[in-house]
Amino acid sequence: MAGLLQQAQQMQAKLLEAQNEIAATEVTGTAGNGLVTVTGNGTGEITAVTIDPKVVDPDDVETLQDLLLGALADLSNKREELAGEKMGPLAGGLGGGLPGLG
Repeated sequence: MAGLLQQAQQMQAKLLEAQNEIAATEVTGTAGNGLVTVTGNGTGEITAVTIDPKVVDPDDVETLQDLLLGALADLSNKREELAGEKMGPLAGGLGGGLPGLG
């Protein structure tokens, strides 16, 4: 039982470390071949938006809106990839010794 508790504590420490690493990682989503970029961290906070002046057309606001949505979607996908990369190996290890988690 002590070994199981120690294993659970080690797993908890690894999960916390992975969560902190994800939170500290900067992720950038782009659209329009880099004309619009959205930067954020792994926790979901948006930290910057960059829009190339070439795409700012008062007569075509819809294109800019689409590019912004595309960059946000790309950012979201990259965050999910980051989380899967950092948390995936840990989630796979949960089934090894804890009943009901395999």
